[in-house]
Amino acid sequence: MNPRNSLFIAAFALFLGNALPAQSQTVPLATAEARIRQRQDQLNLISPAAYDLTRNPINAQTERRWRQLLWATAVIEPQDAYVQDTIAQILTLTSQKLTPPQTRIVEMALQVGTQLYSTNPTSTLRERFTQTIAQSSNPRWVALSLSALVKGGATVQEQQQWINQIAQRFPRWSENVSLYTTFQDLAAPDRTPPVRDLLNWSIAPNQQQLYVFCSRDRAQLCSAFLKDRRGQFVRENGRLWSIPLLTRSLHNLSWNFSRGYTPQGIYRIEGTIPQPDTDFFRAYGFFPLVKLFAPFEPGVREFIPGRKGTLAGKLPGYNALLPPSWRNYFPIQGSYWAGLAGRSEFRIHGSGEDPGFFTNNQRYPDSAGWNPAIGCLSALELYDEQGRLKTSDVPRLLNLLGAKPTGYLIVAELPTDSRSIPAQIEAAIAR
Repeated sequence: MNPRNSLFIAAFALFLGNALPAQSQTVPLATAEARIRQRQDQLNLISPAAYDLTRNPINAQTERRWRQLLWATAVIEPQDAYVQDTIAQILTLTSQKLTPPQTRIVEMALQVGTQLYSTNPTSTLRERFTQTIAQSSNPRWVALSLSALVKGGATVQEQQQWINQIAQRFPRWSENVSLYTTFQDLAAPDRTPPVRDLLNWSIAPNQQQLYVFCSRDRAQLCSAFLKDRRGQFVRENGRLWSIPLLTRSLHNLSWNFSRGYTPQGIYRIEGTIPQPDTDFFRAYGFFPLVKLFAPFEPGVREFIPGRKGTLAGKLPGYNALLPPSWRNYFPIQGSYWAGLAGRSEFRIHGSGEDPGFFTNNQRYPDSAGWNPAIGCLSALELYDEQGRLKTSDVPRLLNLLGAKPTGYLIVAELPTDSRSIPAQIEAAIAR
């Protein structure tokens, strides 16, 4: 039996609640030896010669190589000066006319550059981000550079100067999703509406609603709660059912950019993606992925039950899905704006990668065991040194949602520490 078939049998048995013997659940890619080799493969890509732009100019012929190297940079986060210097050199291209392959490389360099700058804000990258703000004609890159500078510790005065500069360069900035949402994010935060209003609200009749409440610090774990089709919150042994999920972006990007953290707002739950597959095990784990659709994202059968296709009505149509007290609250519109900006393919999934694979996981001990994603919601999934599954929250979620799940996901941030969220939600339900 090939590994792919044995993986499928084990996953299917666990999904049904009939776990196979431990030996049948061994995943070759999850053994200690395989994981050491996987990280070493990334480390082997990091060298001064690899970042030499003279040998490897930015063009169609080198696109695959640069994308592999930038991914390795995101995984390893090397602190060598030549790494940031090279990314800074790539970012000098943000103000030039580029081919599609060059554009894709520069976009990824901006994403990884944001990741490096947010933890080690060097003058080299700062200069390139400010240059992009001053010279680039690409409003998304300008907005991304402003966001990166803020994450690197820019003062309020500096932020306002850049906002004024951008508004002068782009007089119709409010019509651009990237600029508009970035400016909104930097404004004084609105007061969070009553959470009980969100908990009591039904988006559509007879639909499951999976709530994911997060701290504003996405480095902390979020908590998921499920309301069934009858409008009752699911409990286990008298306690409110809940699992932790991580919505942190590997690149530390804001929600309104591709590969950023999971936006707040409403998503349609509609089916799963079969898993496992040895090609995708490391990224997505052992079990099926829950499919989520942002408003207006193509591919959804019925964003509103009984109405084929995507959501209609633009922002007023989206706001009508929310309780009245939440309709003018900008943060909860995140999934609407992110979908409008082209973000898609949000999922809830586990992770076949060892938590030690990503260097920056070391900075977040409170979420040890959970891996970051690039937009999705990451569930716990751990393996022992022999590659046997130790624990996973994904089967618990799949068993409750059903074999062909439909319903809604609502992501919302609360102005509180993540550890107090379960008690806060329990109290709000009781009231």
